[in-house]
Amino acid sequence: MTPETILLILIILSIANYGFDIVLEALNLKEGKKALPKEAQGIYETEKYDKSMEYQAVQTKFGFVSGGLSFIISILFLAFGGFGWLNSVLEPHIIDDAFRALAFFGILFIASDLMGIPFQLYSTFVIEEKFGFNKTTPKLFILDKLKGYGLGAILGGVLLYVLLFLLTSLGVQFWWVFWLVITLFMLFMNMFYTTLFMPLFNKLSPLEDGELRTAIEVYSKKVNFPLTNIFVIDGSKRSSKANAFFSGFGKKKKVVLYDTLIENHSIKELVAIFAHEVGHYKKKHIIGSLVSSILQTGAMLYIMSLFIFNENLSVALGANNLQLHLNLIAFTMLYTPISFITGILSNVVSRKNEFEADYFAIESTNPTDLPLALKKLSVDNLSNLQPHPTYVFFHYSHPPLLKRLEAMKR
Repeated sequence: MTPETILLILIILSIANYGFDIVLEALNLKEGKKALPKEAQGIYETEKYDKSMEYQAVQTKFGFVSGGLSFIISILFLAFGGFGWLNSVLEPHIIDDAFRALAFFGILFIASDLMGIPFQLYSTFVIEEKFGFNKTTPKLFILDKLKGYGLGAILGGVLLYVLLFLLTSLGVQFWWVFWLVITLFMLFMNMFYTTLFMPLFNKLSPLEDGELRTAIEVYSKKVNFPLTNIFVIDGSKRSSKANAFFSGFGKKKKVVLYDTLIENHSIKELVAIFAHEVGHYKKKHIIGSLVSSILQTGAMLYIMSLFIFNENLSVALGANNLQLHLNLIAFTMLYTPISFITGILSNVVSRKNEFEADYFAIESTNPTDLPLALKKLSVDNLSNLQPHPTYVFFHYSHPPLLKRLEAMKR
């Protein structure tokens, strides 16, 4: 396949991917203009529902602007050989291929993020502020950025260097060795992210003794859940939105509750939310998701090994000869159709898992507590009650609220 053909395919894939997303967003935006459904009466007051629809519309329209500008810049950079140009600028100054690749991706990441900062500022300090969610200060925004850059440089830089080292040392056999490396990294992050990295951004504190902890301990004994770590995260320092999540496995498993969640829900509702997270553990969803990610990564790396040494990929991006870091970009774009399909399958499985965790929770607690908690969460977060079914199919990892409530009645 000639470089010209490859470039044309990359441009077509980029346009098709962006166009498809625009169509889905437009469908979802149109769906949001419907009146409050009968099933939602008692969940939303009309005024609050209208506010949630306004919030969804504002976010979508803002996404059209920010996403559109990003797409235009990306497609122009691709079409006019910007990746090859950047490599040619760095080549006389950085002889070592691996370090040049690190500088190349570092510049692309920082440039992309800097261009996105005005949009991030507007989203945080205008949109989120307008709808009463934002708690982030300018100082915290800057600190988060700097910490993110540092963490990304360390973790991303090490992994990228290892990948390039294996590519140059092992050739096409790199894929299975790097798969082992990535698998160990994923296991490490799954077990220790909450302990080692999340505290860089948020304070995690063990849930204090009291009525809530006692209720959770009683429930844990009832369902034979080995409760070892339950934490409260200070999510309120950035947003008034609430959430809860489960991470890790074995002795490193943790349930994390947002302080905003505790503030806005009763003890019974919080136990039901905890029960939902326990449901993920009992149904082995965490392990299943991790195994699926590892297998998908292995398949992706094997397919990469079939393309990564094709010089025409580098030439298509504007280089004069084989440049492995340019080929990584080209492969990522060529892999889009496969990642699109695996993303759909992952969302289907994830939504199924959420239904199962819901059902576990209502079976092991008062069956009205979790539905009430989910209703409150939806109202407090101004969630979209009526997303377009097609949009849900392609983008939602969690079922919409009304679908979850309907399933829990069966």
